[in-house]
Amino acid sequence: MTESLGEVRLAAWRAYIEASQRLFTRLEDDLRAASELSFADYHVLVLLAEAPGQRLRMGELAGRLVFSPSRLTYQVSSMQRRGLVARQPCPADGRGSEAVLTAAGLLALREAAPHHLRSVRTHLMDDLDDAEIACLTTVFTRLGQRLQGTAGTAPRES
Repeated sequence: MTESLGEVRLAAWRAYIEASQRLFTRLEDDLRAASELSFADYHVLVLLAEAPGQRLRMGELAGRLVFSPSRLTYQVSSMQRRGLVARQPCPADGRGSEAVLTAAGLLALREAAPHHLRSVRTHLMDDLDDAEIACLTTVFTRLGQRLQGTAGTAPRES
């Protein structure tokens, strides 16, 4: 039988789960209302806009988004139909393909960004002081680094 988390840790876990789900839902609702982009659309556009040549290999993009290959294919296909991204063969390796930001995708990102950033500030950042932001950064950076590359593996026993 698995050991209980204890009252304090259980309360922290539940507060995290419920608040993070509410925050994600609010941010996505605000983003869709302002731009007709989903949170996933926006994240793809940001990653491509920041990438050299505004293009990323599909595998790298899936890893950065924490998407399965099939989920990324679906996401990119949806965005391709709307003209936000293109999918092109990888110049260095003809077997692979890359997602490429289009002019329409860059324009959609530029139009959505001020609204999205306002929503992030309103629903999260403006409510936190500098020490809380530093704590969140420390905790989630450490957690992200620990979890990176461990998806689908069983936890080790101590």
